[in-house]
Amino acid sequence: MTSQGLIGERIKMIRRQRGLSQAQLAHPELSDSYVSLIESGKRTPTPAVLELLAQKLDCSLTFLVNGVTAEQMEELELGLRFARLALENGDLAEARRRYAELLKDNSLAGLASLQQDARYGYALATEACGDLPEAIAVLTALREADTEAQSPERRVQIAIALCRCYREFGEFQAAVRIGEETLGLAVATPTWTDGLVELGSTLLFAYIERGDLLRARQFSNELLAAAESLGTPRSIVAACWNAAMIMEAIGSGEEAMSLVERALAVQSENGEPRNLARLRSDYSMLLLRVRSEEARAARDLSLRALGELRESSAGTADVAHCLLDLARAEMRLGRPEEAAAHALAAREKAAKGTNSALLADAHLVLGQAYWMRRQDEEAVAELGSATGCLERLPATRKVAETWQAVAETLGRLGDHEASTAAYHRALACVGL
Repeated sequence: MTSQGLIGERIKMIRRQRGLSQAQLAHPELSDSYVSLIESGKRTPTPAVLELLAQKLDCSLTFLVNGVTAEQMEELELGLRFARLALENGDLAEARRRYAELLKDNSLAGLASLQQDARYGYALATEACGDLPEAIAVLTALREADTEAQSPERRVQIAIALCRCYREFGEFQAAVRIGEETLGLAVATPTWTDGLVELGSTLLFAYIERGDLLRARQFSNELLAAAESLGTPRSIVAACWNAAMIMEAIGSGEEAMSLVERALAVQSENGEPRNLARLRSDYSMLLLRVRSEEARAARDLSLRALGELRESSAGTADVAHCLLDLARAEMRLGRPEEAAAHALAAREKAAKGTNSALLADAHLVLGQAYWMRRQDEEAVAELGSATGCLERLPATRKVAETWQAVAETLGRLGDHEASTAAYHRALACVGL
């Protein structure tokens, strides 16, 4: 039922409770036929008429419009604020619980805007907790729902989150479809806004993960041009951040560093804590890959990012990725004990979610740390677990890279048969 239909139903219900006829409620300011049309949902009363009817019915205007009393409305809004604060402060399970409780409250049923906020917040909290299938289901329902209560900005936010969840879940085709449909790339060049540049950057990363580096390079240039045209911090950070990932993937490491350093400088001045922490974590990863001699600086950056991630609304996957980067830096510094501790923590985080690629990485890095500690039996077990995760994943560039790393480590362990098999899986992922 539409919002005006619900208002009409509430007017009818209270009128009958008061023992009034339509004519009695209407007299003398309104006609009884007009009241009848309002009650049947065929006319939308003006704010002045609604206020008049609330006075005649001796009820609050808030109840007529929203179906709840002013006290109930205040309680619902307070509940949303507490849930949002829990999410922003990194108390993910508590945020998810609070949003779920709000969605069970019948008072929320007639409040389309607040219900949208609660469902969207629940999806973000669920994603952050690592339950990607549930987050995807909620976001898909939101995207397909009646858009009357959704602003264009909210539609874009939903698309960003859904594209990101599909990408993290390994469903790259679905991530690309959501991004391209929302941007309307098949129809025309978008009229860029901050939100659309951020969506484009999320889509760009899906292209990278899918291995479509040519399309990613072209689209990256479009996003950078759009961001420069807008000149806003949000668009510049999003475009530069993901363009850096492209440059690193195609071997232009120093160009990648310049882009991510620019993004980090802008984000440090204008950004919110979660994305600043995630960007710092990615910067430390790039630093380790591009300038391996600066492993100590990369380790220190990862430690700082890890503390910031844990204090923000970052999800378990973000924390696990940072722990793995920290473990890699410790191995580069010749500290396998510390690396193993971080990799073990990352594996525990990854095991709570549904991201098989992340779990495979955690098993791999832990296996590499065990190899450095000469714990060959434990290393072989972790690499076997990594193989099991990889076998469930679609063939992508990233999966090929992980198979190759598994093969190299198995070779160091002397298991040449398993190493050869892993190399063959890596080649198969890239069509060779």
